[in-house]
Amino acid sequence: MKVFNNTTKKIFLAGWVSLNPTEATNANVIQLGCSTPKLYFLILQPLRHWLDSLQVRDRQFAHRLCTFIPAQCPFERDVKLFGRTFFHIPPMCKLNPLYEQLVGLRFRALCYLADECGEDVSQYC
Repeated sequence: MKVFNNTTKKIFLAGWVSLNPTEATNANVIQLGCSTPKLYFLILQPLRHWLDSLQVRDRQFAHRLCTFIPAQCPFERDVKLFGRTFFHIPPMCKLNPLYEQLVGLRFRALCYLADECGEDVSQYC
């Protein structure tokens, strides 16, 4: 039976975390799979940044945003036949790569309508 020395290494699995090469070598990081990020995440990065930096300063624009961006996922539903539930379709909105930015934009629009315009936003919830 062979006995190995008692040296241990800390291993961090990098999933959605991006590290530069010097951080990766200093932290003993082992990356599983492809070492470069997916191309579609790089393509969507400017759009994400633009949505995050978008300011809501117009009442009509805020109303449109609250109308177009739903408060909950419209795809989630129960499929019933003769009063019996056959299966459930889970919410798919979190698979949208721009989901967090759109929800944040809707929240900023709701805050603008409530704080700046003094409107009742309960109709959009």
